[in-house]
Amino acid sequence: MTCCWRNAQRPALRCFLSVTISDWPVAFPGKLRYPASTLPASCPRKSSSHPWGFRSSLAALSAWNRRYPLGLTLLAIVLSSTLLFGIERLRQDVRASFAQSVSGTDLIVGTRGSPLQLMLYTVFRLGEPSGTLRWSSAKALARHPDVAWTIPIALGDSHRGFPVIGTNADYFAHFKYGAGHPLRLKDGQPFAQLFETVLGAEVAERLGYRVGDQIILAHGSGMPGLAEHADKPFVVSGILARTGTPVDRSVHISLEAMEAIHLDWQGGAPLPGLNIPAEYVRKFDLTPKAVTAVLIGLKSRSAVFAMQREISRWPDEALTAALPAVALDELWHLLDNGEQALRLVSALAMVSGLAGMVAVVLAGLDQRRRELSILRSVGAAPRHLFTLLALEGIGLTLLGTLLGIALQGTLAVLGGGWLEARYGIAPSLFSASSEELTLFAAIVAAGGIASLLPGYRAYRLSLSDGLTPRL
Repeated sequence: MTCCWRNAQRPALRCFLSVTISDWPVAFPGKLRYPASTLPASCPRKSSSHPWGFRSSLAALSAWNRRYPLGLTLLAIVLSSTLLFGIERLRQDVRASFAQSVSGTDLIVGTRGSPLQLMLYTVFRLGEPSGTLRWSSAKALARHPDVAWTIPIALGDSHRGFPVIGTNADYFAHFKYGAGHPLRLKDGQPFAQLFETVLGAEVAERLGYRVGDQIILAHGSGMPGLAEHADKPFVVSGILARTGTPVDRSVHISLEAMEAIHLDWQGGAPLPGLNIPAEYVRKFDLTPKAVTAVLIGLKSRSAVFAMQREISRWPDEALTAALPAVALDELWHLLDNGEQALRLVSALAMVSGLAGMVAVVLAGLDQRRRELSILRSVGAAPRHLFTLLALEGIGLTLLGTLLGIALQGTLAVLGGGWLEARYGIAPSLFSASSEELTLFAAIVAAGGIASLLPGYRAYRLSLSDGLTPRL
């Protein structure tokens, strides 16, 4: 016993011994108690009422004695768990924001075709419209007794790669995104004159436009060298605040303006020898002949399926009514491979953090053989050393995971406003989904399983060394 005490030169080991001696009958039943008065006064002498409490204290003291290497391992686990939970939370928030690129809209009506394609070109401005629906049908939908409001959308033109959206004042009054946020003007006002336009935030930022600037629209979209409506320039009347949705990348004009710039065009090309100056277009009937789609808000959401069936049997023309949530969910499933790849990357980062923990503990076992022999000398059985090492690993994993969750939540609080303003992603704070709870349990369980290897190694060393370590 004296030899072992003299060999315990490190303060932490001497404290281990004091704790062990003062708690001996509890931790190692049937062993002889040595007088704790012979130990340094700085060592703790609190008695634990349960063997597991004693072993947890011993594991904490042992970890504190090796705080610098374990601190780096803890940092790796914290960062890995932050990445893992951050990606999981971001995945859920992106999915929610993706589904809310247009919110409050019950149906999107277009010509007969795929609901997914209708969503792509109407909401995300991707692809070419498959056709148009008559203006008379759009007006009839607006007059329907179950319909609260409609937003007509006309597509087809562009400006320097950004799509041009023909619509009316209802667009600014009823279009919502995210968690029901309305459109808000950062500068200026909605278009009031015929040749005025409202720009999305990204259009204005990337092209350097301000209120009062003139822009020229091009006929068609998606191709270089498009013919321009150079004789009918538009004046920027307003710039929308950033939404993080396709609205930011859109140029908005009135439906009448969309008709006006195409008065002297036919079949996608200007009519030879015909040029109607901008000051004379008001003499013509600028009522739209057709629109690309109509966004519908119902008075009661319970009528959505009945309205969808009625539109599918529309008598005047073949129409499709898409449910935004269903179509967006279908679109999200097309991106499932990318989602799984993100989760795999974050899981690999977590595995590397746990592997680092195991490597550090295993690498330190040779330096701890004297410590383990001292514990054996005061009555610790090999199974107790196994428990000690396992508890260290589990505690390190649990602490690192909790700190990682706290760090991820802090980053969400600090950067939530910027994410929502820039990308339309509204982080959900102070909530835990079932997937995240399952993930937390899986990480702690994986840390516990990984800790069995150092515990088993300590168990084997204690059997081979006995009370005299072979250094």
